Order: sequence, then C-alpha cells, then structure tokens
Amino acid sequence: METKRVVESRLGLTKVRVEVCPLCEGTGWKTVAGSADRCVTRCDCQLRTRNAALLAAARIPKRYEHCELGSYTTDFPGAHPSLAHAHLVASRFVEEYDPRDGTGLLIIGQIGTGKTHLAAGIAKELILKKGIACLFYDYRELLKEIQNSYNSTVQATELDVLRPVFETEVLVLDELGAVKPTEWVWDTVSLILNTRYNDNRTTIITTNFEDQPAAAINGSLSAARAATRAETLGDRIGERMRSRLHEMCRVVKMEGTDFRQKCRSASFR
Repeated sequence: METKRVVESRLGLTKVRVEVCPLCEGTGWKTVAGSADRCVTRCDCQLRTRNAALLAAARIPKRYEHCELGSYTTDFPGAHPSLAHAHLVASRFVEEYDPRDGTGLLIIGQIGTGKTHLAAGIAKELILKKGIACLFYDYRELLKEIQNSYNSTVQATELDVLRPVFETEVLVLDELGAVKPTEWVWDTVSLILNTRYNDNRTTIITTNFEDQPAAAINGSLSAARAATRAETLGDRIGERMRSRLHEMCRVVKMEGTDFRQKCRSASFR
C-alpha cells in the first residue's frame, strides 16, 4: 500500500487517506476474544463492507431507502390496530428468519397503509443485521424489464433478468397484481413463484388486491354482481398461483386509511 501511494504521488494523482481498522489492522481478520489458541474470525469491518454491498445490490427504490422497521410506528401515527400487528409480525419474521424454512409473507392492504415501507424495512433488517442477500422488485418494473429483454437491441436476455429473481435468498415483490392479467403475465408469475417455491426460497409480497377467489371460481355471484365487484387477487394472478402463495407465505392483512392522502389533506388545512 505504501509503494502504491508513492507511485501515485509521482504521477501527480491526488493522495487518498486510507483508514485502517484498529481491530484487524487491515487484514480483515480479528482474534476471537478469550480463545487460548488465538482463533480468528472475520472482522466487523469486513461484515459492514459486505452488508453495505448487499444493500446497494438490493435495488430498494430511493423513495423507500429511509424505510426501517424501527420507524414504522412513528411514520404511521394513529393507525389501525392491524398495522401494529403487521409490524409485530415483520419484526418477528426478521428475528426468527431461517433460510431452511422458506416461508415468506403476503402483505395485503389498501393503498397508503404502509405495505411497501414494511417490506423494505424487512429487507434492510435482514441485510444489515443478518447479512442475508435480498432483492427488491416492483412487479410492474420486473415485467417491463422482462419484456424489454425480447428487444434485439437490448443486451440483457430474459434469463439475465430472471436469474437473480430466481436465486436471491429473499425476494421482495411489490404490488403483485398491479399489471392487467394476460396469458403471458400469468405464465411469468407462475414461473417466478413456482421456481422459488421449488427451491424453497423466501418471498415477501405486497398487494392491494383482496385475497379472494377469481370471479369465475365464485359461482355464488350473479353475472351482474361479478361484473361490478372489485377485482381480487385471484382475478389478477389466477387461482392456481393464489393457492401457491398460500403455501409459500403467511398472510398479513393491513387495514386503515390512505396515510399519504391523509397527510396531503392535512397540509392544506
């Protein structure tokens, strides 16, 4: 390192001050306290560097970079009791996370109840506290990237886009069902969810759609009622994949008003 600094000085380059960790003196390894045979382990500075790299690779949108589980209850004051329960479930999920289990979360709620905040907070906690590799994808953005890969002028292939989605230890899929369903959309959702299910990988999903069957399945509805009712998760992703989600995830339901709308209204008073 000393030789490198001298060479850079001769080339007229700016000298950079490098801080050396006092625990490992730059080696990346530290002695385990109390060990008679001077066992060593990875230094905390290496773990922090690795976790920072994992966080950067997680693709958490800039709008949600500040979201943490610790700030969830303060960011949503006076919320519906179900939000406090959802926060408790999320916190326990991080504390008890076991990659061998593979069970994720299906977070359901209306717009503005904090679903994405909670999901992003879970991902950050898993990365920074446990060093777990996570990947955050907006459902609409993921489908768009896959579609763009079919363009011959784009360098990335469909597999290039999907491989990290398949392989990341924890996938956060935000706004599931937000794209109007087509056969291609259903096939793509099926491929993603089934691949992760078969590989026993953890998936955290948020959606605005009620966890109810598709209209075609609910035979008790009249044709007029079926045409006017709000769309359900079964309508948007298909009953087969809705059933698969119940095998993959624990359902967490969040209720209450749109806090974004509530805050905007308050700002004009």
